[in-house]
Amino acid sequence: MESPFDDHYYMKKAIAEAELAFEKDEVPVGALIVSKQQIIAKSHNLTELLCDVTAHAEMQAITAAANYLGAKYLRTCTLYVTLEPCQMCAGALYWSQIGKVVFAAEDPKRGYRAMGVSLHPKTQVEFGILGKESRKLLQEFFDRKRL
Repeated sequence: MESPFDDHYYMKKAIAEAELAFEKDEVPVGALIVSKQQIIAKSHNLTELLCDVTAHAEMQAITAAANYLGAKYLRTCTLYVTLEPCQMCAGALYWSQIGKVVFAAEDPKRGYRAMGVSLHPKTQVEFGILGKESRKLLQEFFDRKRL
């Protein structure tokens, strides 16, 4: 029997976090970290609220997950994030040795792959799950900014 807790389920939760960021006038990126089918950390961009360029959704989630586990390595965890991580977040993910990264929308200009950055060699990567929904939210946010 297939578990109801699949990548789509968790990505929907990450999109809900992105919607919270949108409501706060933050770039709508949401992230959560799962261990053993349990959400152990969730966040969204907080760069405006905290006046901190490092307060990306992924960075907030990595810190929360490490605190929850009481460990700096996240080898058995999966990150779900609505936008491809930037090079800064990819560096933090590399050092956390996260087991898997699943992102919704690709970022061909600022994503870690475009910047030539690698994740940890043992990290599995999947992308495109609910990518259309994530791109739509980002597009709406930036369309409003251009008015």
